[in-house]
Amino acid sequence: MTKERTYKVKEAFYTLQGEGAQAGRAAVFLRFTGCNLWSGREEDRHDAVCKFCDTDFIGTDGKNGGRYTRVQCADLVQSLWPGGGKPYVVCTGGEPLLQLDEPLIGELQHRGFEVAVETNGTIPVPGSIDWVCVSPKANADLVVTKGDELKLVFPQSEPQAHPQLFVGLDFAHFFLQPKDEAGKDNTPATVAYCMAHPQWRVSLQTHKIMNID
Repeated sequence: MTKERTYKVKEAFYTLQGEGAQAGRAAVFLRFTGCNLWSGREEDRHDAVCKFCDTDFIGTDGKNGGRYTRVQCADLVQSLWPGGGKPYVVCTGGEPLLQLDEPLIGELQHRGFEVAVETNGTIPVPGSIDWVCVSPKANADLVVTKGDELKLVFPQSEPQAHPQLFVGLDFAHFFLQPKDEAGKDNTPATVAYCMAHPQWRVSLQTHKIMNID
């Protein structure tokens, strides 16, 4: 008998989407453990492909974290939605596509959820996903070249992450998000770039501004 697959979840919680085109929308965040661009451990940050991540995605010790089967994971997400509106779940990480697959997506959609993914774009996206947000990282091979929104952390010093390299891709929305750096405010430079290149829009981390999860 084949053992049923389980998904490693760091945390799951109900909040408002803080960034990008869906900012302000109520959502269940389903954060998966693990990433392919950084181990998540500070001692490895210097050698990581992505060096500026500010998210804890190690282990399963967060709120509602654990190992879940497909049905258990969907049950958890459904239990966090208060009812009403259009149920919306954001699958994130780390890198959610290391685990998120068609069976889980289908189970969530069967419960009435619109399923979004926030990915670094290095792993192909399952075709049934409802909303695709790609956040490219310098020195990482981008294989996802179309979707709903491209959200680029700005600035990244490496030339491989210059905004001009992404403008020809097939996305409905293009966002620059000021890089969160201690002692440096990157918002003015982000605003200036968007004003000079109006294909881009500014995405702020409004959840941090409002002090919510």
